[in-house]
Amino acid sequence: MSAITAYRTLLRTVGPAYVVVAFLGRVPLAMSQMGTLLLVSQATGRYALGGAAAGALAVANALGAPFFGSLADRIGQRPVVLAQSLAGAAGLVAIVLVTNADAPASAIIATAALAGLATPQIGPLARVRWQPITRRSSDQRRLVDAAFSYEGAADEVSFVLGPAMVGAVAVIIDPGGALLVAAVVLGAFGSWFAVHPTAALTVPDADESRSTTRVLSVVLVALVVAQMFIGVLFGATQTGSAVLATAEGQPGLAGLIHATLGIGSAIAGLAVAALPERIGYPRRMLVSAVGLLVLSAPLLLVDSVAQLVVVIAFLGFAVAPYMISNFAMAGQVVAPDRVGLAMTLLAGATGIGYAIGSSLAGRLADAAGTDGHTPAFAVTVTATAGAALLSLVFAWRSRVGR
Repeated sequence: MSAITAYRTLLRTVGPAYVVVAFLGRVPLAMSQMGTLLLVSQATGRYALGGAAAGALAVANALGAPFFGSLADRIGQRPVVLAQSLAGAAGLVAIVLVTNADAPASAIIATAALAGLATPQIGPLARVRWQPITRRSSDQRRLVDAAFSYEGAADEVSFVLGPAMVGAVAVIIDPGGALLVAAVVLGAFGSWFAVHPTAALTVPDADESRSTTRVLSVVLVALVVAQMFIGVLFGATQTGSAVLATAEGQPGLAGLIHATLGIGSAIAGLAVAALPERIGYPRRMLVSAVGLLVLSAPLLLVDSVAQLVVVIAFLGFAVAPYMISNFAMAGQVVAPDRVGLAMTLLAGATGIGYAIGSSLAGRLADAAGTDGHTPAFAVTVTATAGAALLSLVFAWRSRVGR
């Protein structure tokens, strides 16, 4: 089955509406962090507080994701995602209501954290649905490969579209308006995703006993670490881009520069479905991780925005294949009734890695002064080296296993 045929089969199976709903439902998460940063920074005049609020939202979302993923495995996605979508939308509105120049910093940070905790991880949960959706297909492996390739591309596009929407609404209205738009989109499309008929496929069979095997195997923990590396890459690269753009007097370009990473990644993610099945996930992981290392190394040499855009554009082509391999293997190493937990664990690890990468890169950039972008990008390269080393171990383990 060709990649195009696989995509057509998936679209015909679930219908175009599901694809649109599942995509738009994940965009508010991508909008919330930057929207919070802009709103709090502008309303209070304190960039440190804006960064703390945005970080609290991201970390709380990452820490809460495995809990809600496990709960969805036990009782089905519909009640979990519906409650989270409505609560998350209310949380985003609460950030707008509580944020003003006189508001206590603790209140703003706590509200942002609660909003992040409540916001659902729709991307990972959408991945979970593809296994039962394609269960009756004679070529399920190929269809799931294509589905995961699409989901990887959709995640990348959402994290390009989300900040872009925040910027556009902030210019037309204000940063608070951007968060209110995110709340409306989450309440509408997150709830629609929750009640979509495919959600019924995630309800565990009452006649089947739940798996009693331990979820956190050595392999799954290693995959969580592997995904954390990619989160560090995102955080450090975005920070380094902001430092260099600011040094050149064009701080507004930072978001657009980082968006080129997502564009290349989305293209590569869709293309992964064309790979033959004989190329297993460990080998795909290794090749893409080496690609991350090789393509990120030139970041240490860039000294202009133009050079940076070129390097980041090429680096993006290795991101989605690496992430797709991680999520696919995570789905294979746990029992079918624990896939939701596995997917959200990896998604949470990405968020934690982002916070680590951006914080560490920011500290190094501040210490370096005028050339702060270079040590920030050094964090990116270090993360890709760790990813390559871990992928080499995976490939070796797979070969020994055979």
